[in-house]
Amino acid sequence: MKTLEILQNPYDNPGHARGIVDVLNSYAGDPMGGGSPLTARVRESLVGELKNRPWAVTLLALLDRKPAGLLIAMEGFSTFKAQALMNIHDVAVVPGNRGQGIGQALFREIERVARARNCCKLTLEVLTGNRRAMRLYEHLGFRPYVLDPEHGRAEFWEKPLQH
Repeated sequence: MKTLEILQNPYDNPGHARGIVDVLNSYAGDPMGGGSPLTARVRESLVGELKNRPWAVTLLALLDRKPAGLLIAMEGFSTFKAQALMNIHDVAVVPGNRGQGIGQALFREIERVARARNCCKLTLEVLTGNRRAMRLYEHLGFRPYVLDPEHGRAEFWEKPLQH
């Protein structure tokens, strides 16, 4: 029987830090993650940058002590509730480990963390073409964000800033 362990913010262990980068890099290279691997600069600085942000939560899933999945979330704030919220920014399960409940375990743990921080909700973004992820999210109770159906669903937009 395989052993699944979920570690929170395991930044100081070099093997776990490498696992965070490796799983995220695998996800970044997947079409659902953008299709391009992380740059060398990101691979080198990611863990330190996450560690410097107390509102960041990084969950590393180990299957038989090997990195198998990752969830990175950021605590934010709901002005409509005047309460913290937890935004799930990245979720990835290594392709060979999919279908073993790792994603669900990561979501159970981030929900536990969010409740402990008295967050009012979990939020996330998903590509409309990522049907597998959408089925999981719906199964876990997530729904598209709608304030008033007459005005439609919320969309996630971005404006890249050049440095």
